[in-house]
Amino acid sequence: MKFLMCEPGEAYFGVDDLKVHNIKERSNKELAISQHRVLSSLIRSLGHDVIMVEELEGHPNSVFVKDPVYCTPYGYIKLRMGLESRRGEEEWLSKALDSFGIKCLGELKAPATGEGGDIVITERLAFIGLSSRTNLEGVQKISEILSNFGYESRMIKVPSPYLHLGGAMTYVGENKIICVETLEGNFDGVQILKVPAGDFISGNVIFLPPDNVIAEESNVETIKLLRTVGFNVYGVNLSEFVKGTGGPTCLIQPI
Repeated sequence: MKFLMCEPGEAYFGVDDLKVHNIKERSNKELAISQHRVLSSLIRSLGHDVIMVEELEGHPNSVFVKDPVYCTPYGYIKLRMGLESRRGEEEWLSKALDSFGIKCLGELKAPATGEGGDIVITERLAFIGLSSRTNLEGVQKISEILSNFGYESRMIKVPSPYLHLGGAMTYVGENKIICVETLEGNFDGVQILKVPAGDFISGNVIFLPPDNVIAEESNVETIKLLRTVGFNVYGVNLSEFVKGTGGPTCLIQPI
């Protein structure tokens, strides 16, 4: 697999208004860069490619490359960010994907909003979160685009304290999904591995086929469960990105 990542730079560390950018706390520069490099090195060591894109000037959240677009095996969907201060990241990341020859399958336009963290797909199903970032029009448009490629979409209302659906659930291959026990929805056709509902990244892990998983090291119960059922789990410290309300999957864009 190949992944896009964006090493944090001046925008992430020089954020002026934390509330506008939905960042809880300023990060330590040296520690954040070190943590990001540990993550990218680990992904590479597990046999996958990582392509770095430059941070978008004036956009501290551009480090979270998961959200502006959503890549499928058929191409990508150009989204429209629900957080106004992130608008513009969609065009930035779309240009990167275009340069790699990846096809754009469609895009969201006003009034629709949608962010990549609210989309979780399996081989045939697409779970789409209705959240503060992805509205009903966004869910409908994303569903419409994905239906052209054989996906059955199911909307799930994202409960507090999760910012995105991806904070509460992750597809981990072979028709399995881990999800927090408080998440409600139609999960017919998939095997659910329930984890305790803790903080906003309790269900947020990176799955690397065939059986490797990367989790934030504080996500103890999820790590324990995944190891119990046979996954190789690598705990990493991503504290400086948790401060930005992001988890492991937020930092990667599979392509």
